[in-house]
Amino acid sequence: MAEGSTDTPQGVGHGGGREAGHVPVLLKEAIDFLAIKRGGTYIDATVGLGGHSFEIAKRLGALGHLIGLDKDPTALEVARAKLVFEQDAPEITLLHSSFAEIGKRFGFAKADGLLADIGVSSLQLNDAARGFSFQAEGPLDMRMNPQAERTAEQVVNQVDEVTLANLIYEFGEERRSRRIARAIVRSRPIRTTAQLADVISAAARPMNQAERRIHPATRTFQALRIFVNHELNDLRALLDAAPQVLKPGGRLVIISFHSLEDRIVKDALRDGVKQGYYELLTKKPVTAGEEEIDRNPRSRSAKLRAAERV
Repeated sequence: MAEGSTDTPQGVGHGGGREAGHVPVLLKEAIDFLAIKRGGTYIDATVGLGGHSFEIAKRLGALGHLIGLDKDPTALEVARAKLVFEQDAPEITLLHSSFAEIGKRFGFAKADGLLADIGVSSLQLNDAARGFSFQAEGPLDMRMNPQAERTAEQVVNQVDEVTLANLIYEFGEERRSRRIARAIVRSRPIRTTAQLADVISAAARPMNQAERRIHPATRTFQALRIFVNHELNDLRALLDAAPQVLKPGGRLVIISFHSLEDRIVKDALRDGVKQGYYELLTKKPVTAGEEEIDRNPRSRSAKLRAAERV
């Protein structure tokens, strides 16, 4: 999402995705900032459908090593089929894992580069059964890892009103969070994405032209998705571990899609500079150009920040 905005043309309440129609966001920029070395070791912490991973892997050569992680086992299978090379193929390791576990999985100074493209993949968004989109009828699931225990339905139907209002406000930056939480509690049980969207729409009708730009349920769906998947805590864990995982001279590239994520990334990189871990490569976030936005509307909210381990 754009900074301070949760507007998205797909009406999915997330603000971006790793691959929109198999088009990786900010692909050229990410590859340029990674400054990929043949024979190097690179980690794609959010493999998704393999778009960024493919471009990294084909530059590594036979002595290189690509390590890819994703919470979603289905995404890993799609990526595995994509990451096939007839010659000069690098070693490729794909792991069903959250990037929050990078610090536990990899030793000191392991990687020449680390990429994370934070967001929901089109594989998840386009499957109504996954429950991420309010434009299609589906169960209230929203789990990036289908094996995780907590679903959005459990949150919507079991969390008390005050806690629900707080998480909608904190993770969705939704000013009408109390009104929405009250309506949700009064409408329980809520089982589907469409039912929840209707409840939110009735409780939070747009009051002005700015509010009419986006669906009333956008921010609440974002909040539920972030809460269910522990997204911000996972991002913090990734950023905490990155300095130990990267070799000296290794590059860290993070692509985020809304202000909550971007703020965490910006603060972590600045703190890393103060502590002597990083040299910033981007004073301001890099954003998509008009041509990419026309081709892939989701990219308009993407922000890329990069740093080099020193």
